[in-house]
Amino acid sequence: MNRTFTMIKPDAVANKNTGAILDVIIKGGFKVIAMKMLQLTPEKAGAFYEVHKERPFYGELVKYMSSGPIVAAILEKENAIEDFRKLIGATDPSKAAPGTIRAMFAKSIDANAIHGSDSNENAALEGSFFFSQMERIA
Repeated sequence: MNRTFTMIKPDAVANKNTGAILDVIIKGGFKVIAMKMLQLTPEKAGAFYEVHKERPFYGELVKYMSSGPIVAAILEKENAIEDFRKLIGATDPSKAAPGTIRAMFAKSIDANAIHGSDSNENAALEGSFFFSQMERIA
């Protein structure tokens, strides 16, 4: 089994899509290993997106990600990273395949409803950013 990390972003939480998105994830065969709702401070959002610090969109990304509650989760499934990236769809919801989370729930490239790790290494780092070992089920 492999693990990945996801965040349901502020736009999707504000639009009351959390339950529907979690339903798609669970029906997609993923097991929830850890999950919590919280609101990132600008400092925590900045630390999470540190890899993008030099990019022009960094400030707006930090502002957006600290604008409201998010739901963070660690998910488990065989081939988790690749399968989850397929399940969430393209970053631009107008290019996301029908039935993907972003096609169903994202409003724009910026307000794209959900984050999914792009590698096993990033999944481990991102999951550890939000969850201690004690907060994860075996």
